[in-house]
Amino acid sequence: MGLFDFLSNDGDKKPVEPANKPAAGGATDFFGNSNQAAAQPAAAQGETYTVVSGDSLSKIAKNHYGDASKWHQIYDANKSTIGSNPDHIEVGQVLTLPKL
Repeated sequence: MGLFDFLSNDGDKKPVEPANKPAAGGATDFFGNSNQAAAQPAAAQGETYTVVSGDSLSKIAKNHYGDASKWHQIYDANKSTIGSNPDHIEVGQVLTLPKL
């Protein structure tokens, strides 16, 4: 796709509507799957973060909480996902960032 693909003389067109609209009031994830955790208040479940290349728990803690030493709280909330080695997180893991 090049620069000229974004330029057109078509004016204001309506965007394409998604094929499957989620049910009104239903809690679904990005893919439209039912998600019971999304129905809980944000304060109860905390925020989520998907690990990207180059991340560490301390780097995530520094960016989210402003203090790298709070990586222990992230690890404690995600032991079942991370496992016994807090230095081994994998790209794509979804971590819960607890409210402090």
